[in-house]
Amino acid sequence: MAQRIKHFILNNAPLLTTITIFILVYFVGSRLYPAMQKPQVFFNLFINTASLLIVSIGMTFVIITKGIDLSVAGMIALTSAASASLLAHGAKPAVVIPLMLIMGVVYGLAIGSIIHFLKVEPFIVTLMGLFFARGMAYIITLEGLPILDPTYRILAMTKVHIPFFEKVYVYIPSLIGPVLLLVVIYLSFFTRFGRTVYAIGNNEQSARLMGLPVGRTKITVYAFSGFCSALAGVVWSISLLSGYGGYAPGMELDAIASVVIGGTLLTGGVGNVIGTLFGVLINGTIVSILQFNGTLSSWWTRIGVGALTLIFIGIQSLFYMRKKHS
Repeated sequence: MAQRIKHFILNNAPLLTTITIFILVYFVGSRLYPAMQKPQVFFNLFINTASLLIVSIGMTFVIITKGIDLSVAGMIALTSAASASLLAHGAKPAVVIPLMLIMGVVYGLAIGSIIHFLKVEPFIVTLMGLFFARGMAYIITLEGLPILDPTYRILAMTKVHIPFFEKVYVYIPSLIGPVLLLVVIYLSFFTRFGRTVYAIGNNEQSARLMGLPVGRTKITVYAFSGFCSALAGVVWSISLLSGYGGYAPGMELDAIASVVIGGTLLTGGVGNVIGTLFGVLINGTIVSILQFNGTLSSWWTRIGVGALTLIFIGIQSLFYMRKKHS
């Protein structure tokens, strides 16, 4: 039994470290500011990080394949601006939302195809994708467009009460991320697609020799990331009831940081979305602590997340070097 426990800890050290850090950060925050002990404050993390969680889930698959996707924030801005514009011109939400998701998938397919067929580095392709998407968002509108559609307003304002917690709630858009998380956990651990994603990240050449559909899988991963970005944009536009090309500045970096803090290696092949969830929650907890403090600049969030990201990269490097030599 002791050997099994030791084996489990060694195999899941990055994830366990992430969970431990989250518990410690939240505990320290709740001791400094007792109001954080209220259950509603915890569930507010899911409300405040709804779009970041969705984007980070897609980013996890991309990074596991040893890729990167810097276009996600631009797609959020483009989706919000395009949604607001279409709704302002009389389009129905039943048409707008699927159209935005299709746009995200097509965008991701285009990026993935360029990376695979033209052999261009993901960093360059997705950076250009970021510029293009945000530029298109500004072409649609240079100012914030309010969304007055009643369906969007109902989705934005309807509270879903949490069982066993009196007067504790989340909003409908906040539920999309956790549901997507469950779907991706199944895809990661119980499907051929998930196994292929990890095989590509570990050794792409070996995956090819094994006869795995490497090219198709890589393109699908970027298409899925585009879908997640568009879905996050829909959630963002519903939550704020507006669209604007300047939304989600730097969220691509927040997503990457959340994925890395969650234990996913930038060198590919290792990681999972469960760790990503706790990476996102750590980010949200730091923001909550700063809000309760009220005197510190929001840039402390960047400092805290940046420091944690560096720490986790160091921990991962030491852990896997030790594992390699053992």
